Amino acid sequence: MAIIVRLDVMLARRKMTSRELAQKIGISEQNLSLLKSGKVRGVRFETLSAICEALDCQPGDLLEHEKA
Repeated sequence: MAIIVRLDVMLARRKMTSRELAQKIGISEQNLSLLKSGKVRGVRFETLSAICEALDCQPGDLLEHEKA
């Protein structure tokens, strides 16, 4: 079981850079980069909500479940 993070896809659709998103939601670019790459074990709902607000999307637009 794997959760795939599609944050890079939504950033491209919204024509927004990682730097712009990081500034809007108040996290470091490094932490956002780790999230984009899927190298994190979890994400706070508060952070997920802020990302969704900034990108005008739903959590399901950012996360995808991939069967093994």
